[in-house]
Amino acid sequence: MNNIKYYSEESLNALKKELHHLETVERKKISAAIAEARDKGDLSENAEYDAAKEAQGLLELKIGKLKDLIANARILDESKIDVSKILIYSIVTIKNIANNMEMTYTIVPESEADFKAGKISVSSPIAKGLLGKGKNDTATIQAPAGTLEFKIINISR
Repeated sequence: MNNIKYYSEESLNALKKELHHLETVERKKISAAIAEARDKGDLSENAEYDAAKEAQGLLELKIGKLKDLIANARILDESKIDVSKILIYSIVTIKNIANNMEMTYTIVPESEADFKAGKISVSSPIAKGLLGKGKNDTATIQAPAGTLEFKIINISR
């Protein structure tokens, strides 16, 4: 199964840093909690021990998922992005034809989406409608609020 996902170098480094923290800091904390709970006696009726073991299982699951994500991650070279059409990591300025409002968004992978920072997921309705379009094209987008029309004002990286 091909689970390759593209990241900026900064985002991939953040994932690696989180994995390192989980493996070196959080694992030690949970091991210490398990040892402390084990020292309190009968494990069959020890809620602290059960909670620590459950936390350990969840941590290991998260570590496993992060390792898989990192193993399948690829860095997208932003300098090679074609600015003649909208692609992932394009910075696009669009104008809503209905109200003449201009907006600027960066199209990013789902894991990097942050609407407040102007980063919209490549899988969002707006991004899907913009992908592949060029400057001065019009995009008709079916959104939950209805049909929207945008004119592409500018594309950069």
